[in-house]
Amino acid sequence: MSDPSLTLLLLLGLAALAAGYVDAVVGGGGLIQLPALVVAFPGAAPLQVLATNKLASVCGTTVSSATYYRRVRPHAGTFLPLMGFAFLGAVGGALAAALIPKSAFNPIILVVLVLVGAYVLLKPAIGELTELRFAGHRHTAAAMLTGLVVGFYDGALGPGTGSFFVFTLVGLLGYNFLEASAKARLANWATNVAALVVFVPQGVVLWEVGLLMGLANLVGAYVGARMAVARGARFVRVFFVVVVSAFIVRIGGDVAGLW
Repeated sequence: MSDPSLTLLLLLGLAALAAGYVDAVVGGGGLIQLPALVVAFPGAAPLQVLATNKLASVCGTTVSSATYYRRVRPHAGTFLPLMGFAFLGAVGGALAAALIPKSAFNPIILVVLVLVGAYVLLKPAIGELTELRFAGHRHTAAAMLTGLVVGFYDGALGPGTGSFFVFTLVGLLGYNFLEASAKARLANWATNVAALVVFVPQGVVLWEVGLLMGLANLVGAYVGARMAVARGARFVRVFFVVVVSAFIVRIGGDVAGLW
């Protein structure tokens, strides 16, 4: 594989900047960053692309997680078990990544995104206030299950993980969008680290590209997290709907063979 040109690196940096911003607000930055890597390195192995995407993403989720933690102060009784089981799920997903046919993912993601977008649009009050649907051990169990399932998906492929975390925390557990985004960033950080624990020993990370994109992702994540905290749950909800709609169009076009 030849070394990327300066122009290509700049374009990858711009993609990572946008991905970091989107990921910090509502998740789903991988749906920008991963295709950019695929187009930039058509000769790279799938695991190289996935691993490099994780390296770039972990830089952004580190900054956005710290920003949300300082300013939102999410409840540790939820985000710690969520993070722990997300880590375990992501390790399992990363180990299974080479065995799962990637051709099945886009149609599945498209169906899930359509259902998620429709649900949020049809329930305009959802996510504006925190109204927890479970208490005690049932709440913790729901957080663990969320972490395990979404974490496995993130380790196996990854695009849209943050959005799935946000939606599940809002729709299943009953958090408002801002609190859900804070917990989603912490869980997404755990899944990114878990995937790298598996990928790094395999020697598949493109370090120079990943670190360059990671710097851009970090800047985008910092700006996105601060804006989300400053503008609150309503802004995050609107941004979520816009981002999910854009992802439906992009992935729908892929499935239909339009591009």
